[in-house]
Amino acid sequence: MENLNQLFKKYGLNELSHGCSTGSEWFSSGEILKSYSPVDGELIGEISSGSKKDFDHIIEVSKKAFKEFRKIPAPKRGELVRQFGNKLREEKELLGTLVSYEMGKSYQEGLGEVQEMIDICDFAVGLSRQLHGFTMHSERPTHRMYEQYHPLGIVGIISAFNFPVAVWSWNVALAWVCGNVAIWKPSEKTPLCSIVCQKIIGEVLKENNIPEGVSCLINGDYKIGEMLSQNKSIPLVSATGSTRMGKIVSEKVGARLGKTLLELGGNNAIIVTPEADLKMTIMGTVFGAVGTCGQRCTSTRRLIVHEKIYEKVKDSLIKAYNQIKIGDPLDSINHVGPLIDKQAVISYQHAISEVNDQGGAWLVEGEVLTGDNYISGCYVKPAIAEVDHSLKIVHQETFAPILYLIKYSGNIQNALEIQNEVDQGLSSAIMTNNLREAETFLSHWGSDCGIANVNIGTSGAEIGGAFGGEKDTGGGRESGSDAWKVYMRRQTNTINYSSELPLAQGIKFDIG
Repeated sequence: MENLNQLFKKYGLNELSHGCSTGSEWFSSGEILKSYSPVDGELIGEISSGSKKDFDHIIEVSKKAFKEFRKIPAPKRGELVRQFGNKLREEKELLGTLVSYEMGKSYQEGLGEVQEMIDICDFAVGLSRQLHGFTMHSERPTHRMYEQYHPLGIVGIISAFNFPVAVWSWNVALAWVCGNVAIWKPSEKTPLCSIVCQKIIGEVLKENNIPEGVSCLINGDYKIGEMLSQNKSIPLVSATGSTRMGKIVSEKVGARLGKTLLELGGNNAIIVTPEADLKMTIMGTVFGAVGTCGQRCTSTRRLIVHEKIYEKVKDSLIKAYNQIKIGDPLDSINHVGPLIDKQAVISYQHAISEVNDQGGAWLVEGEVLTGDNYISGCYVKPAIAEVDHSLKIVHQETFAPILYLIKYSGNIQNALEIQNEVDQGLSSAIMTNNLREAETFLSHWGSDCGIANVNIGTSGAEIGGAFGGEKDTGGGRESGSDAWKVYMRRQTNTINYSSELPLAQGIKFDIG
């Protein structure tokens, strides 16, 4: 806990903190928001959340900041992001510890999340010199046509508890190099992580004489999200969370013809064919199913196994689950930490009851763990159920470590039909050494998900590729590839450098 003590002292988290900031300015006038650790149930800290008055102030400061920030050349904006990445390198162990303690994921996963922040900063720095457009030939003589991209303005970011720092960085690093300013509404379950991140970037902006409002933070409940969604001054709202939440955001933003970037629910499957590497399959499945205690949007929820190897996979899975160590995530000996809070435990218990009621059979039974090592009441046992793919509960996303084992027969197309029948479409994977099966899985008649992996699990995406999914996952794309275009408005330009005015399509319009 020494890292936590250092971090609390450095960033002043031992006392009531303001939950709103426009950079170096801190303020708040809303209700008190308390953060409890799911690790031990202890109160970590308290913050004063944002109010409507605070939100309105942030909007005005952001508008003013955008007018200046967009004029800074993109490579110079990239330099700010580079400095931010270097600050994160210095604070990696401290921030990773806080992520682990406030959210409940393992310390190694906490470090990995901060590394994602560093990686996206590196990506964005290079991108700052590659915000290219396109040129094309005009049908009119002595005319030139081209496309270019301009910043949108204010980008609103709504992030979830399971990745309390990384998802914000995915959005904000790209938004900044594109010339936008950002307002961040983090999860009310992990507010202290947001305070530290804002203080780190605040130092960078102040050192470079960047105006207030380029990076803004407002903590609070769903009401803050509603303000972001409904405000016409925010052309893009990026929201990560449940499908239910995403539909509400989409409706509110769409009603004012704004843009959304949605990263919503996942119900991810791994298909295991007779030609799979069994050792690789078990490793990928177990990490995907129990990592972050099953609270990743890319967590493995369904394992679709061919009948020829079904019993072998089942036996190996049971053996692997019996070796899982559950406990304090800051202790490196443990594989699995707690769920985020007791409401998540209730959802876990409800899913277990639904499996029982719908005829599933438990291979590894789940339970809420009690005792001195589990005093927060948020620790649960990862579970495996044999089920028919048609069960209602299998088609729902449960944010908990429950894995559904499903048998299929016949060819790969039968497995794909089972995989694709759910409403969500985020991540998917196939375990096979058969080239034809792998290519079928990746074809346009194969996986219908935004992410499709071969001989890799469903979780653990790299920042270089665009991250996101289809169907009820929302269709958004964050992070790598050309996801930067979401944060820009596109403009087509035509220049006539002649003394004549020919019209397109050969239209004649003569006057006098």
